[in-house]
Amino acid sequence: MVVVVNQQFIVENKPGAGGVVGLETLIKSPPDGYTIMISTSSWSTAAALSKPSFDPVSDIAPVIEIGFNPLVLSLHPSVPAKNPRELIALAKARPGQLAYATPGIGAITHLAMELMLHMAKIDLLSVPYKSTGATTTDLLAGRTQLILGGLVPLQPYIQAGRLRPIAVTTAKRWHSLPDVAAMAEALPGYEVESWFGIVMPKGVPPAVLERMNAAANKILRDPDVKKNLEGEGMAIVGGSAEQFSKRIRNDHGRWVKLVRDAKLKGE
Repeated sequence: MVVVVNQQFIVENKPGAGGVVGLETLIKSPPDGYTIMISTSSWSTAAALSKPSFDPVSDIAPVIEIGFNPLVLSLHPSVPAKNPRELIALAKARPGQLAYATPGIGAITHLAMELMLHMAKIDLLSVPYKSTGATTTDLLAGRTQLILGGLVPLQPYIQAGRLRPIAVTTAKRWHSLPDVAAMAEALPGYEVESWFGIVMPKGVPPAVLERMNAAANKILRDPDVKKNLEGEGMAIVGGSAEQFSKRIRNDHGRWVKLVRDAKLKGE
């Protein structure tokens, strides 16, 4: 990006509240084109639960969706289910007895699991942790039975046979896990993608927004960039700011509806 737009960037990390802290900082910044944010879908889910002081849809200016990853539903080998249908049947036979690990209330992995529970009408025990590493440690030890997490961090354990993947959250099966079912095969209409994108403060001049979108699209077409992103398991998207805006609007609306319908509570 530095080379393409001929502008130096200062990177400032603003962790906290599933990305909500970073988004609040962005929204309070002047819309002069000098502040951008690399955003993930987690702030959309976190904002649906936390009810922040800003509107996560109308108070930002989406620039471009970089790409997305699937989440993977993986089980401890002691759980006999081999696919999502078998897991749903097992959960109905043992309500509240199977525990799933989540790295925090409001994370996309948490709400994606809650969406599955709501659609399947099953009850699992939610065990929240403070970090992704802690969720994996307890799952591998058998203290919890399942996890819905990113493909890249779980893949080493899947390849070693220490976890069994039974579903991906994308609408169709994922190319690197062709034998693993899509959740939609058991729950028609289920689809969750963990996306990454660039956003700017609301009110940025259209010319600036267009320039940043064009620069980002150019970068995403670079062979080395594509190779690196795809090596991280990402499907590259690109496209227009309008397309990304629609994605954010639809996703946030769905999470708000789930929180309301399933009567979910934040921390």
